[in-house]
Amino acid sequence: MAETRGVLLPAYVLADESGSMAPYQQDLSHGLISLCEGLRAEPMVAAKLRLAVLGFSDDVEVRLAVADMRSETSLPQVRIRGLTNYGAVFEDLLSRIPADVQWLRGEGYKVHRPVVFFLSDGVPTDGDAWRQPHARLTDRTQTPTAPNIIACGIGDAQAATMVEVATRREFAFVAKPGTDIGRAVAEFFHALTASLVASGQALGGSNPQLVVNRPDQFSMAIDEVGQ
Repeated sequence: MAETRGVLLPAYVLADESGSMAPYQQDLSHGLISLCEGLRAEPMVAAKLRLAVLGFSDDVEVRLAVADMRSETSLPQVRIRGLTNYGAVFEDLLSRIPADVQWLRGEGYKVHRPVVFFLSDGVPTDGDAWRQPHARLTDRTQTPTAPNIIACGIGDAQAATMVEVATRREFAFVAKPGTDIGRAVAEFFHALTASLVASGQALGGSNPQLVVNRPDQFSMAIDEVGQ
């Protein structure tokens, strides 16, 4: 039997590229660059991670395919377009994540459960249609490679929706009222980088775990109780 090359954590960044994000396109780009540079500055950590960046609006477009940031030289470029179709995200991940995990295993790696960092500034424009693919994606009996999802809402994104998108309540965050959206985007990427660095470091220990840092100027999202 071939020797295992190591253990990897696949991480997916889902960045909202809908029209309402147009004023913050530069903030998104700077955040993604800081993320990539932050991982490159930690080669021992980057060795345990594989990063993908996907932009979503009406559909999903690949800005960075699953990459080893120690050797990746390109930087993801966002493109503002369209509406905010959450369903397109989860339909895409339903096929993308299992295929990526299979490919990494074929390369000789063991693979930890993938993690998705989801950032949106609006309500889903596809109504409730996103819930079905989301349920299939996160059901580990249907999708053995079901990811952990961290959901961060800014702008008009609703706390209740972020709670539904996240796979655990403590993985759902919303920017505090009055927070500048450009600053919130920067804080999201800062916390994301710190989370991946800490998680990568934990993979090398006896107790591997996913570390999730709350971004500054964000609070944990909680939904309103019904009547």
